[in-house]
Amino acid sequence: MNAQTDQPDIESEDLNSEDPTAEAEGAEGQEKQEAAEAAEIEALQAKADENWDLYLRAAAEAENVRKRAIRDVENARKYALENFGRELLAVVDTLEMGLAAAESADADSLRAGSEATLKLLATTLERFGISVVDPEGEPFDPELHEAMTMQPSDDVEPGSVLTVIQKGYSLNGRLLRPARVIVASEPTDA
Repeated sequence: MNAQTDQPDIESEDLNSEDPTAEAEGAEGQEKQEAAEAAEIEALQAKADENWDLYLRAAAEAENVRKRAIRDVENARKYALENFGRELLAVVDTLEMGLAAAESADADSLRAGSEATLKLLATTLERFGISVVDPEGEPFDPELHEAMTMQPSDDVEPGSVLTVIQKGYSLNGRLLRPARVIVASEPTDA
């Protein structure tokens, strides 16, 4: 009690009324909560580190795949014609033998050798998907043929290829060179 007012001393009672065990339990609960939060933070940090490591590995793998793809494309460009070149060497060898034989051969044997060489070359080209576009007698197609001139004809339907000046070639269906042709037109009345 307060001697001056005859009132009970409330402040001192409130301070003294707090239970020391409750205070200890509050501190202990706060420590447990802080420990749980610290454990959660540690687990989240470990997960973040693991994810960062996975990201770095994925980025490195992507870079390796990119480098490998670049190397493969460079090698494909560099060696794409290797087999084709190897096959053409047989044609070159045949031509060289034909020239060597030309010194002592007659015209018939030279012609036979040239025909054999041409057949070997055509076979080699076909093996690699290169085919001849020889449209004689077919309707003119500006996608495949290059008209050099038109000539009146009774033998072939107008708009058809009358004569092939130079054969065309395609590679697996894609035109390499159009066939140069003379196209038939209506016959002129004389």
